[in-house]
Amino acid sequence: MTNFSLIDGLRGIVMRGPNLTESCSFFENLWGLTLSHSENDEVFFRCNGSEPIAYGLINNPVFGIEYIHFSTKDRSSMNALFKQLVKQNCTIISKPGEFNDFSGGYGFEILDPENRRLRFRTDALKLTNNKKWGYPDKVSHVVLNTPDMERLQDFFTSVLGFRVSDYSGDQMVFLRCNNEHHTIALSRSNHPSVNHVAFDLSSIDEFMHSIGRMKQAGHNVSWGPGRHGPGNNPFAYFVSPPGFVVEFTTELQIINEKKHQPKVWSRNDPASMDLWMTAGPPSTAQRTAMQGKPDPGFPNQINSKGK
Repeated sequence: MTNFSLIDGLRGIVMRGPNLTESCSFFENLWGLTLSHSENDEVFFRCNGSEPIAYGLINNPVFGIEYIHFSTKDRSSMNALFKQLVKQNCTIISKPGEFNDFSGGYGFEILDPENRRLRFRTDALKLTNNKKWGYPDKVSHVVLNTPDMERLQDFFTSVLGFRVSDYSGDQMVFLRCNNEHHTIALSRSNHPSVNHVAFDLSSIDEFMHSIGRMKQAGHNVSWGPGRHGPGNNPFAYFVSPPGFVVEFTTELQIINEKKHQPKVWSRNDPASMDLWMTAGPPSTAQRTAMQGKPDPGFPNQINSKGK
């Protein structure tokens, strides 16, 4: 894997909202995650891979992102990243130090320009790979809604060292911190929120099997299956019980750093939006779900756990 940012990957994401832990059975029994840790009003799930916090749910009166979770290669990279962000006048929540949660490790936290909490961690707990055919291997990417896409894009590229992979018209930008097509994508919206979280399957057969597993359990795909133009990845979206949109994907494009040039994909060409032309455009209900509930951000949330 090629790295050009001090951030070398996405560990996962933790969501918050009222009574979220009541939806555990959906993520564990249907979506295919495995409970790795729970305490009080917090639950954390793993995928097949070694990351113990791929997806988390925290009970909280306010819907939103508790934190987006990134990794660095080692402690020296973590310290270098911190110094870089201090020079950029980022809003620092915590300085580099040991985390005292179950995953442990070393790192720090900041706020992005829209007050989302970003957590950076290295030397954390690694679980034994637990390969189960037809179940997610990792969190592939997170898509964020933003009312100021250009400002947030500049933060991820100029401050965090991400690179632009592609654009979807003037509506979306796809950003990478390694040679996978996108780790974060931004979608223009009226308010900050999470658009969706994508989970990676090892093969197209496992991708299709996952869709079938959900359908057999009475959860029909809300958009898909299809294959995106930007990223060239198959997609199938579902709406989880809390209302968060989640995606099965696979075969995300690996970027050739020497040759790749960002492309603006047309949003008016059905074959650009869906190379297979099987899914059609998202429904009004799907678009509404992807808009998400407005996220007031970490400092403004009520009764935040603040960990």
